[in-house]
Amino acid sequence: MTEHVFSNARIVLENDILKGSVLVRDGLIADISESMSLTGEDCEGDYLIPGLVELHTDHLEQHYSPRPGVTWDKIAAIQAHDAQIASSGITTVFDCLRLGSDEDGGFAKGEMRGMADAIELAQRENRLRADHLLHLRCEVAASDALEHFEDFENDPNVRLISLMDHSPGQRQFQTMDQYIVFYQKKRGLSDEVFKAFVDRRVAASAQYSAQHRDYLSARCAERGITVASHDDATLAHVEEAIGHGVTLAEFPTSVEAAQASHNAGMSVLMGAPNIVRGKSHSGNIAARDLAELGVLDVLSSDYVPFSLLYAPFLLADQVEGMTLPKALAMVTATPARTVGLDDRGRIALGMRADLVRVHRDVGVPIVRSVWQTGRRVA
Repeated sequence: MTEHVFSNARIVLENDILKGSVLVRDGLIADISESMSLTGEDCEGDYLIPGLVELHTDHLEQHYSPRPGVTWDKIAAIQAHDAQIASSGITTVFDCLRLGSDEDGGFAKGEMRGMADAIELAQRENRLRADHLLHLRCEVAASDALEHFEDFENDPNVRLISLMDHSPGQRQFQTMDQYIVFYQKKRGLSDEVFKAFVDRRVAASAQYSAQHRDYLSARCAERGITVASHDDATLAHVEEAIGHGVTLAEFPTSVEAAQASHNAGMSVLMGAPNIVRGKSHSGNIAARDLAELGVLDVLSSDYVPFSLLYAPFLLADQVEGMTLPKALAMVTATPARTVGLDDRGRIALGMRADLVRVHRDVGVPIVRSVWQTGRRVA
């Protein structure tokens, strides 16, 4: 039997903050008390919060392919990614793997399967600090999306799939302004070449998107995998998501879609970098506006791991009526529940001892220590 005590802590529960102690026994939370223990780790009044649960991060991809045309050793990339994840207070991470290629890039068939195998190997060899699960980002407008999905048909680590379509004129790219920045200006395409590119992308979406959404959502229902919509902009998009059994609405691009998704019982997810920066990097709605409207449920770090810890403190500072426990639930209890992980995300008796000691008076919080199932990892 192994035990550890955290004393003199501001313990952030799901709906309250309690000053006291937490006893961890054999990787689980065994006791929560208002008394101050004389043994164990003196938290010196720091916050003790649940380990963060990250549902959508593209961060691993940045380590694996740090430059165009350059790929890194998979195990080395995973370890570097994991180290930054854990030091940011994230104890459960859904690593996004991109399925479906097009003329603009993407990974070859089998490449993401190789990455998933490397993640599993790294976990078996005890190389990693966080608990890693898989989130498949399925580009449904790509002709080979289902062919890539075949590599994951029987993988139990796949717990979340998002249905994505980045073709122009809808969802993330409702207007052509941002699409021109993303695809024409960055690539130096002439107007003629760019128009042909746009026409091909629109045609591919019309041909493949609906049938791929139907197939993937049906397979997820059979296997008990959580389905996420992506960049919904209209009520029609939300109705489509409801029909596909979606329970997580990622990055809605309009207030109308966010409100409808939330009212339909979906968890609305937005990027924590959006909170930190105060705006969307692609010119869409600000996540803080959704928080003020009461329709923001989950945050993801997207492309900056530490933003997942920083953003809840900013929301508690800046949004009227937003308590710190409520803000932190967006990165702990709510994402865990959304994907059916009922053993983590809260400091409560019998839960996994995934814990983060955080010091914060003002400004950027500081991670003092991170514990995963009772084992110190950072």
